[in-house]
Amino acid sequence: MQALLPMLAVWAAALWWGSLTTVGFWVVPMLFANLPSPAIAGNMAAHLFAAQTWVALACGLVLLLVARSNRSLTLANKARAALFFIVGGMLLALLSQWGVAPRIVAHDNLALWHSVGTALYVLEWLCAGMTFKKLLD
Repeated sequence: MQALLPMLAVWAAALWWGSLTTVGFWVVPMLFANLPSPAIAGNMAAHLFAAQTWVALACGLVLLLVARSNRSLTLANKARAALFFIVGGMLLALLSQWGVAPRIVAHDNLALWHSVGTALYVLEWLCAGMTFKKLLD
């Protein structure tokens, strides 16, 4: 079990960063390029971003549990070093999903809220990437 913990943490960080990369920078742009209307693409993108939020929260929770663990002190120290990025990324995901997404869906100042949502997503992506990097160092 002790050898499994370091692998689980690295896999969780990789899943978080990789899923953000895949959904935000590849899948959603493909939806808008290939679906018949922006409304259909936007609706599907909203569902994908909601699912991505749950992935982020699950991966972040695993990483927080590893940081709290004393089974692998080296890994726990690495996870603690990444704690700012783990918690920050999770908070950004929550803010995007429950603060920004409802405004985009309601078409409330769409250009502004899309810009805010994009900025939060990129910041979350950077947090996940820094978490992954710190676990690999």
